Amino acid sequence: MATAKTKAARSSALGLDFKRERAAYRAGAMLVAGADEVGRGPLAGPVVAAAVVLDPKRVPVGLDDSKKLSRAKREALFAEICATAEVSVSLAPPARIDRNNIRQATLWALARAVRGLPCAPSLVFVDGNDRPPLSCSVEMVVGGDGLIASIAAASIVAKVTRDRLMAGLGLAFPGYGFERHMGYGTAEHSAALIGLGPCRHHRQSFAPVRARQLLQFDMVTGGEALPCDVDEPV
Repeated sequence: MATAKTKAARSSALGLDFKRERAAYRAGAMLVAGADEVGRGPLAGPVVAAAVVLDPKRVPVGLDDSKKLSRAKREALFAEICATAEVSVSLAPPARIDRNNIRQATLWALARAVRGLPCAPSLVFVDGNDRPPLSCSVEMVVGGDGLIASIAAASIVAKVTRDRLMAGLGLAFPGYGFERHMGYGTAEHSAALIGLGPCRHHRQSFAPVRARQLLQFDMVTGGEALPCDVDEPV
């Protein structure tokens, strides 16, 4: 049977560890957080961002990029992270995504998640290369959810939170299959869009959703432009 030390060694061998956070603490940082988001690509549902400050004495064993973990493992780690760390979650709903674009909505959610932590961090490691608008020190790390423990923890919190939200939408809006594809553009989702049309949780600015709306408009109008209230020239 693998011991905790063995599991931790495996994580280190894979490149994921708490070393950069420890180095920041030794350099004088008061609190170090990790931040990540989930849900930039789906056609429906929010972008969910999370920020996590891990307790250096209670770093959960088995942390990894949430996409590489089974659902059961994510759920177990989610519970452990929430019980031992400071956690904040923020959502950017479809309306904000459509109004501001997906990049700006994601950065807004990441910044809001960090600001929602009980105590403001002095340094935040963020997955990717797009810096959120924060006044504290920020270090961007491409592939950080597979390298830095705090970012991996944030990715797990964001993923589990979003999956639960989409499962709830699946119950509230039957027929779309949100609880299975989580809003991504699968064949099942595309078929549902054709059969049911978009609902209010779809991202109207995303091309497949917009194309379906235009098709519905053509069906209603017969392909003809609707009359508008414009005075005839004299």
